[in-house]
Amino acid sequence: MALFLITTKNCSGTTNGIKVENGMTIEVISKYSDPINTNGGHEVIDAFQRKYGIDIKKAAKLSKSYLDVKKIN
Repeated sequence: MALFLITTKNCSGTTNGIKVENGMTIEVISKYSDPINTNGGHEVIDAFQRKYGIDIKKAAKLSKSYLDVKKIN
């Protein structure tokens, strides 16, 4: 398992009624090497929901175009 630091980028604004700001950051522990694209990104979606109360998938920002992924360990 690995710890990932995921931060929003290039996505300020509102989409589908959901406001997303640049710099929103979450930490995700995942057994997958790519937590955004593997398993439907459920770990990432859940983490954004817990921390910010937003559905990052409904906001159409669940991709590497909008999320910067760094593996911590």
